[in-house]
Amino acid sequence: MAKRKQTGICELCGREDVETTIHHLTPREMGGSYLPTAHLCIPCHKQIHALYSNAELASRLSSVDLLKQDEQIRKFLKWIKKQAPGKHPKISKSRQKRRK
Repeated sequence: MAKRKQTGICELCGREDVETTIHHLTPREMGGSYLPTAHLCIPCHKQIHALYSNAELASRLSSVDLLKQDEQIRKFLKWIKKQAPGKHPKISKSRQKRRK
């Protein structure tokens, strides 16, 4: 299934006029196909999946509020909020996730 993209406000970082994609708060492979979703800008969406496995997202980060409280995401949000809406930084997997 193709990701639907639209322009709007990222529910995680709050940047406006950014291209957003639909993020399943509980990953589809973990039973989240019909559960709540969030509209996230591409950098935020990529950062979440670079940092965390689907199992970790399902077990402890299954809402926008929980994501905002996470220390690693908070550091990223502090930085990305200062970036221009059209900026798409290169995102790579965390060392912790690469080891799994």
